[in-house]
Amino acid sequence: MLDNVLHAAILATTPILLAALGGLINRQAGIVNIGLEAMMLSGALAALIAAHVSGSWEVGLLAAAVAGLISAAPLSILVTRFGANEIVAGLGLNVLIAGLIGYLLSDFYGVSGTLRLMPVPTLPRIDLPFIAGVPVLGAILSGKDVLTWAAWILVPLTALLLTRTRIGLRLRACGSSPATANSVGLSVPNLRDGATLAAGALAGLGGAALSLGLVGLFSEGLTGGRGFIALAAFYFGRNRPWPTAFACILFGFFDAAQIRLQGGGLPPELVQVLPYAVVILALTLASWRRRRGPSPEP
Repeated sequence: MLDNVLHAAILATTPILLAALGGLINRQAGIVNIGLEAMMLSGALAALIAAHVSGSWEVGLLAAAVAGLISAAPLSILVTRFGANEIVAGLGLNVLIAGLIGYLLSDFYGVSGTLRLMPVPTLPRIDLPFIAGVPVLGAILSGKDVLTWAAWILVPLTALLLTRTRIGLRLRACGSSPATANSVGLSVPNLRDGATLAAGALAGLGGAALSLGLVGLFSEGLTGGRGFIALAAFYFGRNRPWPTAFACILFGFFDAAQIRLQGGGLPPELVQVLPYAVVILALTLASWRRRRGPSPEP
């Protein structure tokens, strides 16, 4: 039972982690990306269609990243070039993308809500025979798809990017003191644009982790608020990659647990709110921690 929950929790963590890392980079550059949900949704649909047409999951992942990037572009332009409120612009993007996807499904595919395309190559999973049978460890490491491995490799890489590279230091300067960054010749709008596009690409891959990695189809409610959960994760992690990753594991665990609990006789409506109740609790704790002292450097 525990091994099954752990296995499902690691897979459920992947889409949240990818989006959260993108949102974290964006936040370090000074923009709160509320549009992660839309970017995940567009990436999930693009991945499914591209994988079906090409017969290749690699092409599906590329399409997901590009779709997320394209979805992020309007948000970035509105915020950095026209001074739009990032919260309002992000919420508007979520509504816009949801509406466009509903139109595409009904007009081009003649379906409403759910799109199934056959055949669709799903993400391959990497089995590790020498540890697959080991309790707990085998459930955590073996049988995970390529995006799950990539997501966890990105955690230390993101930490290195933000703290040990010139571009990372410039992004942090844009977020902490835009006026100072401008005074030393940095282009704050360009750096923020780059961070937003990177967040879009990562969120798009998070969507692909759902459509190609977990379910093999697309539905309008596929993301289920995971973009907002990713937002909560990097706030809870105080904009640091490793604490953000652990927050994503927490949310992924409760996401997987609520599926298991539905078969245990508990009311499904009550069980389904469990991950979101955890998000509210996590945000409350994060707010309490921030009031106790300044946020440390990543």
